[in-house]
Order: sequence, then structure tokens, then C-alpha cells
Amino acid sequence: MTDFDKAARDAVEAAANSEQLALIAALLQAQQLTQQQEPVPAPAPRPSGGAAKWIGIGVGGSVFLLTVAVSAMAVAISAVALTICVLVLRSVWQDIRNNT
Repeated sequence: MTDFDKAARDAVEAAANSEQLALIAALLQAQQLTQQQEPVPAPAPRPSGGAAKWIGIGVGGSVFLLTVAVSAMAVAISAVALTICVLVLRSVWQDIRNNT
């Protein structure tokens, strides 16, 4: 590699670096301009909707209570089924013991 080739490569590299530095400088200037603008005022808080809030609470509470009621029914049905199963097994066990 000759000195001329090395110098040409260094010149191309320097040109690329100067383009990158120009882009970085432009980016920094853009950031400074956006930071200097006045901030947009926050929107005024809306008053909470009284009726909609209570309707939502009522619907949510109703769904919750319905879920609790269905769960209680499932537990009651399971308890009755288990009791009947135990009584039948007890009866079968007594019949087996009396036949022997």
C-alpha cells in the first residue's frame, strides 16, 4: 500500500467523520430548540361522573355477588353429593359385613 492510497483512505474516513459530526451537531441544535419551547399547559381535570361511577360500582358489585352465590351453590351441591355417596357406601359396607 502506497502513501497515496493511505492518504486517500484517510481523506475518505475524515469526510465520513465530518458528516457524522455535522449530523450530531444538527441533532443537538434540534434538541435545544425543542427544549426552549414553552411547555403545553396540562388539560384541566374533568369532574368525575357521579352517575356513571355509581352505575359501574353497582354492576361490578352485582357481578361479584352473583359469582359468590354460584360458588356457594356449587359447594352445597358438592356437599350433598358427598353425603349421599358416603351413605350409600356405608349401606353397602354393612350389607357386606352382614352376609359374611
